[in-house]
Amino acid sequence: MEALEVGGRRLTIRHLDRVVYPRAGTTKGELLDYYVRIADVMLPHLRDRLLHMHRYPEGVDGPRFWQKACPEHRPAWVSTAAVWSRDKQADIHYCVVNELAALLWAVNLGSIELHTSLHRRDDLHRPTTLAFDLDPGEGAGLLECCQVALRLRDMFAGVGLLSLAKTSGSKGLQVYVPLNSEVDYGQTKPVAKAVAELLEAAAPDAVVARMARSLRGGRILVDWSQNTEHKSMVCAYSVRARQRPTVSTPIGWEEVEAALDAGDADALVFEMGDVLERTAERGDLFEPVLSVRQDLRPPSGAPPLF
Repeated sequence: MEALEVGGRRLTIRHLDRVVYPRAGTTKGELLDYYVRIADVMLPHLRDRLLHMHRYPEGVDGPRFWQKACPEHRPAWVSTAAVWSRDKQADIHYCVVNELAALLWAVNLGSIELHTSLHRRDDLHRPTTLAFDLDPGEGAGLLECCQVALRLRDMFAGVGLLSLAKTSGSKGLQVYVPLNSEVDYGQTKPVAKAVAELLEAAAPDAVVARMARSLRGGRILVDWSQNTEHKSMVCAYSVRARQRPTVSTPIGWEEVEAALDAGDADALVFEMGDVLERTAERGDLFEPVLSVRQDLRPPSGAPPLF
């Protein structure tokens, strides 16, 4: 057990030598070290968002559970946001990670993966981005996700909207369209669904917009359903609980094109050390998701965008 002072906060850290990724030999201490070093670019993507905790207290091969409510034994300085749950008929108090100490506290509990809402705590119904999770079915893979991601990019570019890509850190890719404007989920979710359905209609052998697993074989699910208040997406720069410590990594569209042209899916697989090198060289490729303002609503009198 070690006591750390982080930004004036006192943390008790246990089991630093525990191997949390047995196949890679990665320890809890190495995982925490990554989050310390990536915090400058990751914290802006966590700030003021509701944290959905994916906990693996004994490592990725051990027991796991998903937790929305911030643990009751949290330190007093860990920020929370109360959100009414119709199912529970009570508030759920979500953790909100706004500082390094809170980030390390969450990871120390076994929250290897950090998933966040698309909205901020001060406006629970206003997403700051449109998000698509591209999930390959059996017989498809990351390169097929690249093809669909580029179609998404071109579709949005065709109506004057910027989009950005990141790896999921798992099997697929994710495409975000920054908004940071006066929209709500009642507007963004139907748009996301319409976009996914347009993609399926244009390439029905390659894309599916419906959630049934029986429809996914050999195709890419364009999951539009994350665009809602009660769901979350894996945060940029979060490590994933896979066999190796792969990371959800922002990538440039030129990298997507190059991997597809070369037939090299491994070019888009990044582990912790890779990501630290990338951010040192290129900064935060996902920063526009936080700062670029775009409007899904067409100008007055113009037809709908989708």
